[in-house]
Amino acid sequence: MNAGFQVWDWLIFAVYAIVVVGLGLWISRPKKGEEKDSQDYFLAGRTLPWWAIGASLIAANISAEQFIGMSGSGFRIGIGIAAYEWIAALTLIIVAKYLLPIMIDKKIYTMPQLLDERYNKGVSLAFSIFWLLIYLFVNLTSVAWLGALAMEQVLGIPVMWGVVGLFVFAGIYSIYGGLKSVAWTDVIQVVFLVCGGLITAYFAIKAADPNTMNVIDGSFVEGIKNVFNSVKSNGLVEPGQVDRHLNMVVPDNTIVTDAATGKSFNVFMDLPGLALIFGAIWITNLGYWGFNQYIIQKGLAAKNLHEAKKGLIFAGYLKLLIPVIVVIPGITAYVLFNNQDMLAAGLNGEITKADDAYPWLLSNFAPVGIKGVAFAALVAAIVSSLASMLNSTSTIFTMDIYKKYINIGASEKKLVNVGRITALIALAIALVAVKPLLGGLDQAFQYIQEYTGYIYPGVCVVFTMALIWKKATNKAALWTAIATIPVGVAFKFMFPDMGFLLRNGYVFIVLVLIAIIISELDKSHRVKDDSEIRLKDKGALKASYILGALTVICIVLGLIFSKPLKDYAFEAIFTMAAMLGFIAYILYTNTKSPMKDEKAYENSNDLFKFNGGLVLGALGIVVIMIVTYAIFW
Repeated sequence: MNAGFQVWDWLIFAVYAIVVVGLGLWISRPKKGEEKDSQDYFLAGRTLPWWAIGASLIAANISAEQFIGMSGSGFRIGIGIAAYEWIAALTLIIVAKYLLPIMIDKKIYTMPQLLDERYNKGVSLAFSIFWLLIYLFVNLTSVAWLGALAMEQVLGIPVMWGVVGLFVFAGIYSIYGGLKSVAWTDVIQVVFLVCGGLITAYFAIKAADPNTMNVIDGSFVEGIKNVFNSVKSNGLVEPGQVDRHLNMVVPDNTIVTDAATGKSFNVFMDLPGLALIFGAIWITNLGYWGFNQYIIQKGLAAKNLHEAKKGLIFAGYLKLLIPVIVVIPGITAYVLFNNQDMLAAGLNGEITKADDAYPWLLSNFAPVGIKGVAFAALVAAIVSSLASMLNSTSTIFTMDIYKKYINIGASEKKLVNVGRITALIALAIALVAVKPLLGGLDQAFQYIQEYTGYIYPGVCVVFTMALIWKKATNKAALWTAIATIPVGVAFKFMFPDMGFLLRNGYVFIVLVLIAIIISELDKSHRVKDDSEIRLKDKGALKASYILGALTVICIVLGLIFSKPLKDYAFEAIFTMAAMLGFIAYILYTNTKSPMKDEKAYENSNDLFKFNGGLVLGALGIVVIMIVTYAIFW
């Protein structure tokens, strides 16, 4: 074991950095006699194949938020945190089948552009500002901060210098080359982050072999047995406590005590029981994967619709791997760090807060050479996400604010230059804000989920209506957008001891009611709907009846079991009822109502078709999910 980098580690990391930057700059070089236009810079010229889309989606998604933040949550609270990843795999199927096809058909650049076309500029501007604030003060800052913490523990680099280094690395090629640089370098990045992550997990588990307790002689099989047995035996928790590190569903009053600080907290606040199966976790995932600019932008850049669908299904399989790469190492660190014999060996560094877990593993249990690969994987995850966020920040500001409100007649060259300047300014703002926002957090992953969660209920309601509800009005969308954060904050103050996933579910229910009531009352922009799609679509009507019946069942079950199963947050089923009921109401009124909003989309059923290969791919994800939950329930 070596705490510091050796020559081979530095060489491997240097090769990785040169390949990524070199590829990013080379692939985005302008062809002779041609000038980069906005479609090329912001959407890679709409030329991405399925495998590049899937790889880029995961590279943009997997960052320090997962490697550091989710490993930290795995260390502190266990496998339950993996629900975000596994539910995301199912969410990608929904996005691939029902949401992305409409966006590609309408040739959307940005999410705010969609709102402008379907509603009006007021709704579009509101969400443009929402996203820019989230990218600047939550996403960019958290990813860079967590990555810099890892660099400090592994290499001894001061945190703020680490932040600067990561920003410069990501900015060199992404600001110059735009989405084409970001997407194609992500293919390299995802190879590093998956392979490096699996290698780190492998050596950490080998070190947990109780017979040898080192990475060279340890047995992977014996190590994983020890990790699972140590947690199951409850030997690592305080007397009277139950160790839930291997439970997907965590009941209330699951208390965890931090050995370093002596502080105790209730895991239920972060993982509120059944809310991670049929609660607001679906809203969080749909908002993130379906309507988040820096994620969905990769799908919008597909060469065609079929490639986009395949890319999202491919990304779903990659998502199933992520808990193996990040959560299992966090749980392994929990076992190793609580082993007195291991600590007596004089390891490098300490785990003073949960987010130290992954850097501690990397520093102590990655052999020479492997440490360089593993660290390259971590940096790849960070840099690819930062690059995607920068590109999307510049896309939204340039296309949805600058072009519409500041310089309507801007040339293509001007738009590209404004995009680059915007990305530079975003980096400067994030650099100033990073330490005040994240300096004292124990689990940054939870910070990210909670504060992005303030806008996702409103995002899901407004965008879902925009895409599929013909009666949705701009007035309903605007007031739903306006109400999103105040309603979320009000629930936070009224129910401070309620887990944020439960709160978000109730916020979603309130916003759905607001949107439906205002849309039904607002008849100012109604036109007659005599389209053949409405008159012949019997499938949508049948689906509305089925979803309506499921809604009633969920409500009845909630009324009967919410109180007896309160410790498992069975009340989250009301959120599921609201989601199913909302879609049922939309499908029913789309087929039965003779009127529609004047800007309503007409969506052909051909958009939503899956061929045999896509169906098999989706079924494979579902089967893996069922088996996984059966093992870790």
